[in-house]
Amino acid sequence: MGKVERLLKDGKSIDERLPTPLYHQIYLILRDKIIGGVYEPQELIPTELEIATLFGVSRITAKRALDDLAADGLVTRQRGRGTQVASRPPALPIKASVEGLLENLLAMGLQTEVKLLDFAYMPAADEVARILGVPAGEMVQRAVRVRRLEAEPFSHLTTFVPAAIGRSFDASDLASTPLLVLLERCGVVLSRAQQTIAACLAEPAVAAALECAIGSALLKITRVVFDQNDRAVELIIGLYRPDRYQYQMNLSRVQGETAPLWSPSR
Repeated sequence: MGKVERLLKDGKSIDERLPTPLYHQIYLILRDKIIGGVYEPQELIPTELEIATLFGVSRITAKRALDDLAADGLVTRQRGRGTQVASRPPALPIKASVEGLLENLLAMGLQTEVKLLDFAYMPAADEVARILGVPAGEMVQRAVRVRRLEAEPFSHLTTFVPAAIGRSFDASDLASTPLLVLLERCGVVLSRAQQTIAACLAEPAVAAALECAIGSALLKITRVVFDQNDRAVELIIGLYRPDRYQYQMNLSRVQGETAPLWSPSR
């Protein structure tokens, strides 16, 4: 199958009715093909003219899509040679599952690099205090980190820990050791976690840290970790680049009271 045919082999196209600019729609289609391995490293992808013809847009629109791919390091562009997929392929996204949640989080912390952006103690805001089960205004430790995989950022993490627990480690510890390990070192016995998954848009500071455009869609995971006494010991708000992180759940078809239904697998 030729390079042009592969571009639309799954039926993806653009829609003028959408608020997203046409060049960005084309950029997203091409990016998915590159990250998904449809186009191999060092392979030439369709030209400006081929893209313009295929999608029914101007060459200026096609050029903007390819320029944005180049700006993200996904392709290289050379006059007279066309647009080529970068020699170093993008890192595959991290995949996490619901099963073995705490173990997955620990493994992720050990396999990735972290940069500590902020570390301080402050009075707990009302919502943070409510989640952690402490009086409003009580001191909590707040830390902001960015995790990287193969030198590329994929998550922006803000954590809150009760001060009584947080005093057992410092900023240097948090910059080098997963927080779950630090909690266990100070005697906390982790028992369970409760989390919600939503979507949000990247604010300027987060966009800069994750090296994405302001307003980019992010996966937001809010998680509360409890100890064996069902005391909240950590609140973490994670913002993830969806091209670098995927959340998976295995489902089984089971018989419900009135009809078959999907249930998380154990």
